[in-house]
Amino acid sequence: MKKRLVLCGLALFACATLLAQGDIAKGKAKYNAICVTCHGAEGEGNKALNSPAVAGQEQWYLARQLKYFKEGIRGGDAKDLYGMQMRPMSMVLVNDAEIDNVAAYVSSLPAKKFPHELGGDPNRGKALYTTCIACHGPDALGMKTMNSPKLTIQQDWYILRQLKNFKEGIRGANPKDIYGMQMRPMAMVLADEKA
Repeated sequence: MKKRLVLCGLALFACATLLAQGDIAKGKAKYNAICVTCHGAEGEGNKALNSPAVAGQEQWYLARQLKYFKEGIRGGDAKDLYGMQMRPMSMVLVNDAEIDNVAAYVSSLPAKKFPHELGGDPNRGKALYTTCIACHGPDALGMKTMNSPKLTIQQDWYILRQLKNFKEGIRGANPKDIYGMQMRPMAMVLADEKA
């Protein structure tokens, strides 16, 4: 009996793990119906629409952000115009399974390389990035254990906007955004937009 319970427990764990991963085919259909207009057919984003690249981002991070938008944890600040635009899009995903499906699909897309548009001094940026290494890693590939996303897949203009949003309390100020609240003081270390 005990052996059977252990096997049943393992089977339930395996099923829960598979369900949490999402269905890529269903996610693709939902993405193409809702997200493609702003984020692009390949998840490359669209600067003209202020939509960031999403391709290749970690599935767990994408799912959390979609849930945060849906719950108003993100995109709920009146100063976050682009986040507010994203919130109704997230509400079209009616349950966690649909969110997991879209996140699974987007995560499966290959990340793109983007030109650096903002200029800046890479050596100065590297020195300032030492503050970020503990969470985002030495190669900016993110770390799930620290709840930090990949940064390498993102356009520089979007990273700048999010750093400013964290610094100004537009993002990371909601008491339910534990991870954003961790990021906010890190953004405060940056003295100005040039940094």
